[in-house]
Amino acid sequence: MGPVAIEPAEPRLDAGEPSEESRRLAAYYGGVQARLLSQGLLRRDGGGPDTYFSTRNLVENFERIALYDEYALQSGTFVQRQTPSRLRRWEVPIRMRLVFGPSVTDEQRARDRRNVETYNARIARLTGHRIGLTEGPANFIVLFLNRDEQRTIGPRLEELVPRISPTVVNEITHSPRSTFCAAYALSERKSNHAYTAAVVLVKAEHPDLLRLSCIHEEIAQAMGLANDSPVARPSIFNDDEEFALLTEHDELLLQILYDRRLRLGMTPAEARPIVSTIAAELMGEGAS
Repeated sequence: MGPVAIEPAEPRLDAGEPSEESRRLAAYYGGVQARLLSQGLLRRDGGGPDTYFSTRNLVENFERIALYDEYALQSGTFVQRQTPSRLRRWEVPIRMRLVFGPSVTDEQRARDRRNVETYNARIARLTGHRIGLTEGPANFIVLFLNRDEQRTIGPRLEELVPRISPTVVNEITHSPRSTFCAAYALSERKSNHAYTAAVVLVKAEHPDLLRLSCIHEEIAQAMGLANDSPVARPSIFNDDEEFALLTEHDELLLQILYDRRLRLGMTPAEARPIVSTIAAELMGEGAS
């Protein structure tokens, strides 16, 4: 089921001159993209003969990416620590709103909107989950902000996502240069770990490919593929930056996650035999 597109109703405010810090960030991210491309990274081919993976690989990668958390909350901040989690995904339709800072030009907004619409249609086809763009009340917010706009987005973010925690607001307003983009999804323990809201941050200083890469990875992570794995290949859920865009392997992860044989709140041990069955079916072979 494809997304429902709604044209933006919110006018673009005049942007002031970006700060020196924002200009330095734009130069830095531009240099990062050029360096990665020169090394043969940020691939857009989805994987090929050089990236074979077996059913067993797929099962193990799903468990690590969907059933472990990359960060844990400690003393009011997120720290990197791999911990077992439970199966989480969306049960209600996603109403996605794109929020642009004044620094984002009309032309760039149109490109971003097209990219998100195209990607949402792909995810909806893979998962069977409804995803629609809206300018009204939303449960999934995608922010396109430069460094100056990040610092001041807090009050508006609290209006857009009433249940958002001060910790997440702080993470977004103070996101460091080393964090290219980020996703935060809120789930309800009382409702069996279903996602009820999400916020994605895409830094407006990014050049086109890094920007699109952020859209692909962070929206997919906010769908429930929340972790990264250094052994997942071909995958965007790997910090080696080999792939820029969602791969064939990652499509299978999304299909597994939204297969109704898996239940919300499952632990890795509970999910493993069912994941093995689903993966074998998708791979067209017996579990290996």
